[in-house]
Amino acid sequence: MKAAVLGSPIAHSLSPALHTAAYAALGLDDWTYQAIECDAAGLPAFVTARGPDWAGLSLTMPLKRTVLPLLDHVDPLAAATGGANTVVFRPDGRYGYNTDVQGIVDALTEAGAPAPGSVMIIGAGATACSALAALAELGAAAADVAVRDPSRAADLLSAADRLHMSVRLVPLTALTDAAPGLLISTVPAGVADSYAETIRVTGRAPPAVLDVVYAPWPTPLAEAAAAAGAVVASGFAMLLHQAAAQVELMTGKPAPLEAMRAAGEAELARRTAVR
Repeated sequence: MKAAVLGSPIAHSLSPALHTAAYAALGLDDWTYQAIECDAAGLPAFVTARGPDWAGLSLTMPLKRTVLPLLDHVDPLAAATGGANTVVFRPDGRYGYNTDVQGIVDALTEAGAPAPGSVMIIGAGATACSALAALAELGAAAADVAVRDPSRAADLLSAADRLHMSVRLVPLTALTDAAPGLLISTVPAGVADSYAETIRVTGRAPPAVLDVVYAPWPTPLAEAAAAAGAVVASGFAMLLHQAAAQVELMTGKPAPLEAMRAAGEAELARRTAVR
């Protein structure tokens, strides 16, 4: 059976290391998993051309929302967040799921983050929508969302309505004075660096921080937060746990989490060594 991760760019993806390790641990010697460069324009043709030898797809930027019209069945969580990062091919059609939510919940739980009180999310993209759903599962009812351009937050606000979450949009500059109980950064490397510097200078950080960036690690935000005494959940932990959920959906078998973790950490170490 075949599976793959699609996105653009995709060469950096850690997913092949995680999924390949899972197949090896599960004894699925005839399963393969690869990274395939694919943009939104190319996605419909790629998805519709998959045959019965394909188990599923992992999707990253910019495909999580683009894929929804191509699916025969959309899981309620994917529908609520407005995006699917997982496609499973079954005899009765293409099924879409969002495992990013589980990845966020598990990453925070594994790190020992306290139950969220006040929450701040940085960014308003597809991962931010998943963060809202994760917060709802953890018992939060509201979140502040720091954005560069409020006019681009329409999808997030729609997701918040579907999730029955109250959202207040604030400018990125509001981070300087923010004091949330939990901070989730869903933006690319570098965007949150100015806030990281504020934490470093003041020595004050939210009690718990999740930064979805996993390489290079630690990010300036994660490093500053940890130095200030925060519980820090890593982007790698989120990626690992969402991949484990994907493995279970595609194979029907329990994910070998520790084998996947070891393979992912080894690949990250290899990349660091060759830089």
